[in-house]
Amino acid sequence: MIDASINPHIEQIALRLKTLPESPGVYQHLDADGKVIYVGKARNLRSRVSSYFSHYDDKSAKIKMLVRHIADTRVTVVATEVDALLLENSLIKQYQPRYNSMLKDDKSYPYLLITDEPYPRLLYVRKHPGLPKGQFFGPYPNGVVLRQLQDIIRQLFQYRTCNRTLDFGTQNSKFRIQNSNRPCMKHQIGLCAAPCAGLQSREEYLQIFENIRRILRGDFDHILSDLKRQMTALAKELRFEEAEAVKRRIRLLEEYQSRSTVVGTNVRDLDVCSILSDERHAWLNYMRIRNGAIIYSFNNEVKKQLDETDAELLATLLPQLRQQTQSTAAEAVLPFPLPDLPADYLQQNTAPRGDRRKLLELSLRNVEAYRKQCNHQRALTDGDAAPQALKLLERLQQALALPRLPMEIECFDNSNIQGAYPVAGMVRFSAGKPNRKEYRKFNIKNVEGPDDYASMAEVIERRYRRLREEQKPLPDLLIVDGGEGQMQMAHRVLRDTLHLDIPIAGLAKNDRHRTSQLLCYVEKSTPEIKVVQLKPTDALFHLLEQIQNEVHRFAITFHKDKRSKGTFRTALTDIPGIGPQTARDLLLRFGSVKQISRLAEADLAEAIGPTKAQAVYNHFHP
Repeated sequence: MIDASINPHIEQIALRLKTLPESPGVYQHLDADGKVIYVGKARNLRSRVSSYFSHYDDKSAKIKMLVRHIADTRVTVVATEVDALLLENSLIKQYQPRYNSMLKDDKSYPYLLITDEPYPRLLYVRKHPGLPKGQFFGPYPNGVVLRQLQDIIRQLFQYRTCNRTLDFGTQNSKFRIQNSNRPCMKHQIGLCAAPCAGLQSREEYLQIFENIRRILRGDFDHILSDLKRQMTALAKELRFEEAEAVKRRIRLLEEYQSRSTVVGTNVRDLDVCSILSDERHAWLNYMRIRNGAIIYSFNNEVKKQLDETDAELLATLLPQLRQQTQSTAAEAVLPFPLPDLPADYLQQNTAPRGDRRKLLELSLRNVEAYRKQCNHQRALTDGDAAPQALKLLERLQQALALPRLPMEIECFDNSNIQGAYPVAGMVRFSAGKPNRKEYRKFNIKNVEGPDDYASMAEVIERRYRRLREEQKPLPDLLIVDGGEGQMQMAHRVLRDTLHLDIPIAGLAKNDRHRTSQLLCYVEKSTPEIKVVQLKPTDALFHLLEQIQNEVHRFAITFHKDKRSKGTFRTALTDIPGIGPQTARDLLLRFGSVKQISRLAEADLAEAIGPTKAQAVYNHFHP
C-alpha cells in the first residue's frame, strides 16, 4: 500500500477499500474537487480497486499519475459482468474522464435521422444539441455515400420533407396542415403522397418508415418479398402501370443490394473490428455487416491515456462502437481475444474462415490506411512534427525544381453555378500548415458567364498587383486548382502583365473528380508543362491534396454564403417593406403568390401584421 507522500488521501481511501464488495460492478475514481477522472469495470470490485494502490513501483508512469490524483472512489454493484460493461460505457460517455481512452467525438460524422413525429421525416444531419428527437442511423464516414443512400430511399418511397406545423384530425388517423389543405409541389411531382391533404392514412405512412428502417439496418429480404407480392397482386388485377412502377422499385433495391454485398448472404449479422497502435495513439476500424452487406464502416483515432494494451482498448471501445451503430449482432470477428469482455455479452471469433476472414482482412487494410493518413496529417499540422513537414517541402522543391524552399504556398479556386454568383477563394500554407489569417475571398467583378479561365486571371491579377503595390512579400509557390489551361492563364498574367517571377504549379483531377496529377513548368526557350509523377500513397501527395481540399472548401463555403443571400427573390420581395423572411412566411402559409394576391387585407394582417399586410394588399389591388 502506498503512503501519504504519494497520495495525501490514502488513509481515507484505505478505509473505503475495506468496505468494498467482492462483486462485479463499476468503480469511479474522483479527484480532490470531486470530479470523475477514471471509470472502470471489475469482476471483483475490492480486488480491482485495491490493485491501484499496491506495487506502486511496478506501475507505468501514467497509472502513477492517476494514483497520485485519486482522492476518493465510489462504486456501483451490478448483477452481471455484462451489466458492468454497459454501465461503464454509459458513465464514460457521461463524464468523459481525463484518464479514460475515448473515441473521437462523433458529432463530425453524418447520420440519417428518422424524426420522432406522428408523421416522421428522414433527415441528413450531424449531431448537435438543437436537433429534433428521433432515431439516428450511423455514423457514416462518407457523406457522399450517405447522400446516395438517401436518394435511393427517396426514389423507393414517398414521404414528406416539409416542416410545417401539424393539426391532427379525429377521423381516419389523418391530419391537415394548419390553414392549408392543398398538396404542395412535392405531391405533384410524385415525391409525397400528401398526407397533409388527407390523401394518405397514418397507418400507410408509418409502414413506409418501417420499410425505410429495414433498409437502413440492411434488412432487404422482407422489403423485396413485400414488393414482389404487391407487384403480383397488381398484375392479377390488371393494374399493369402500377405493377411496372413497383417492378422498377424492386430493380432499384436489388441493384443497390448487389453494390453493397461484399460476401455471401450467409453472413447474416456480424460486427468486425480491428486495431493498430503505437505508444501514444490507437486506430480502429469498425464494420457492421448485415445479410452480406457492409451497412456501416468507419475509422476512429484514440489517444492512449494509461498505456493500455490493444486488447484492453478494444474491450473498452467496442461496446461504444456497438452502441453508436445500434448493433445487436451476437458475433464479432476480432484479430485477437478480448478477455475483459464477458462471454455472454458477445461471441468472439478470433480465428475466422472463409467470408469472415475476408472481412477481417478488409478491416485490417482499412485501419492500416487510416493510420498512415492520420500520421501524414499529423506530420503536416503538429508543431512537434515540423522537421517532417520541412522534409516534404524539400521534396516538393526538388520535384518542381524551385529556386527556393516553398515555405509560403498560395492556392486559388473558383466557384459558380452556370456563371451565377461567381467567386474565388485563396488559401495560404506556411511551413506546410494552413495560415488562415492569410486566406482571402474574391467576388468576380469583370467576367460574365461561367468562364473559369478569365475568373482565374482576374483574381490572380488583383491579388498580386496589390501585393506588389503594397510591397508585401510574394509566395514561394502559386498552385492553381486546375490543369494546363489555368496554369497558362496564371503564367500569362504573372509574367506578361505583372512582370512577376512566381513559380506556378497545377493540380489536375481525373474523371472521378479526384486529384491525379501535379503539373509544373519546365523553363526552356518556350516554357512547357510536364507531369510530376506522385503515388496516391505518398506523403507529399497528401500535402498537396490537403491544400486542394482546403481551397475548394473555402471557395465553396463563400459561394454558398453569397448564394443564400441572393437567390430568394419573388414578386413579394419586390414590394417595398417586404423582405425575404416575410415572403417565405407568406408562401409557406398560403402556398403561392397567386393565392396571396386573392386574400383580403384582414387575412394578411393576421399572418404578418397590419402594416406589411397593407403594403402587400395595395400592391395587388392598386
